[in-house]
Amino acid sequence: MSRFATATALCVALVLWELVSVLHIFPPVALPSPVAVWHALVLLLVQGYGGHSLLDDIWISSVRIAIGFIGAIVLGVPTGLLMARSDLIFRIIDPFLQFVRPVPPLAYIPLLVVWFGIGELPKILLILIGTVPVIIIGTISGVRGTPSLRLSVARTLGASESQIFRYVILPSALPEIFTAMRVGIGVAWTCLVAAELIAADQGLGWLVQYAGQALQVSIVIVGIIVIGVIGYAMELLIRVFERRAVPWRGHA
Repeated sequence: MSRFATATALCVALVLWELVSVLHIFPPVALPSPVAVWHALVLLLVQGYGGHSLLDDIWISSVRIAIGFIGAIVLGVPTGLLMARSDLIFRIIDPFLQFVRPVPPLAYIPLLVVWFGIGELPKILLILIGTVPVIIIGTISGVRGTPSLRLSVARTLGASESQIFRYVILPSALPEIFTAMRVGIGVAWTCLVAAELIAADQGLGWLVQYAGQALQVSIVIVGIIVIGVIGYAMELLIRVFERRAVPWRGHA
């Protein structure tokens, strides 16, 4: 039933889009019809744009996202666990975390370009810098949200601190950690597109910017749709891992 509702919503959106195009509420150059966007997609797949094929742009952006996002998880989860378990570590790291968190990704790009050039490293670092705070905060929230009754029962039964961490605290924190990952993947794409808009010659963000400068709105819309689809696919992949790691949690 839910899949039918989703398919229906997509069909209605396409019909409304086509209707707006037919009625010329916006000029065709500003809002191409779905058919024109489809033709642009086919052209990108067959011929590419700006010297690169669409599949190449998808691949390079996906690799950048994967490396940066996995790096953020590898760094963020242990850091969050340590901060939640040690007040000293929390007081040392939290000021830096709160300083970095509200700064928009675009603000870091000039520094990263000056320090590391326009290669792959600054783009990956931007993803990591933008995503790590989300992962850390989610991990801290999960650990500190562990019900005290569970901890008391575990200690009453003679569990050691390592056993309490492994069998009580970590399972209790996993739902919040996965929620942070799902939020973080959206932040990661925001950071990547921001980096590719300024300091790249390939990728989906670059494609949107390059086509926009030439007023190729159909190609811009294709790029936006592809980014959305891939981002959604990654969100679904995280949900799959979440269901395996946290089978007791309900899912929307």
